[in-house]
Amino acid sequence: MPASYQRPRSLKPVVTHYCGGCGHGVAHKLLAELIDEMGIGERTIALAPVGCAVLLYCYLDVDCSEAAHGRTPAVATGLKRARPDCIVISYQGDGDLAAIGTAEIIHAANRGENFTTIFINNAVYGMTGGQMAPTTLEGQRTATTPLGRRSATEGPPLRVCELLANFERVAYLARTTVTSPRAVRVTRQAIKRGIEAQAEGRGFSLIEILAPCPTYWRLAPLASFTFIDETMTKTFPLGVFRDYGSG
Repeated sequence: MPASYQRPRSLKPVVTHYCGGCGHGVAHKLLAELIDEMGIGERTIALAPVGCAVLLYCYLDVDCSEAAHGRTPAVATGLKRARPDCIVISYQGDGDLAAIGTAEIIHAANRGENFTTIFINNAVYGMTGGQMAPTTLEGQRTATTPLGRRSATEGPPLRVCELLANFERVAYLARTTVTSPRAVRVTRQAIKRGIEAQAEGRGFSLIEILAPCPTYWRLAPLASFTFIDETMTKTFPLGVFRDYGSG
């Protein structure tokens, strides 16, 4: 590690439990950096999901709460309404948000609830053994789709940003990756923009991050980055879908 590296104060000095090449660690670091940079550590409440990021509170040195599987947006809604002075950040994976939690995220976005969601999309269930997720790609093999996902029987992949972009009260909505230094910088700026939207009382914001899962993709970490850039982005195109500051 370079001598010049400074660990964000909001990131605890603990050993990671994530698999090698996992994207969650990068997202945690970016979030911690921004909490420090924006000076919001004392009023941030982070919400841990059920899934690979269930131990979020082991890494972020801010107030944290855990929610029942998929109910993170409902808990975030209650916390933000009770404590509107706080910055509430919901951190969810594709199973937690796009499967069991579909109703919660849709209605929170439709109401324009004023909190920020970090949505990690790695197209597979990582914590429970690599089963098909709502975001699993067409033809992608998983523990429950050994021959590949088929739209005719499992339906096509669920595109969360495209779905939520239809709601009037969504303030900021973007999809990014963490596959290169430039991509990480773009992701950092998107997360900051989403937190700023909340701080300014603009309404709901969500940043979807296409993240690697080398373990259940059965790929090396670098090959996982290539898979995202060359294959995954064809189904989940990158970009900003809603921005309160444009137009």
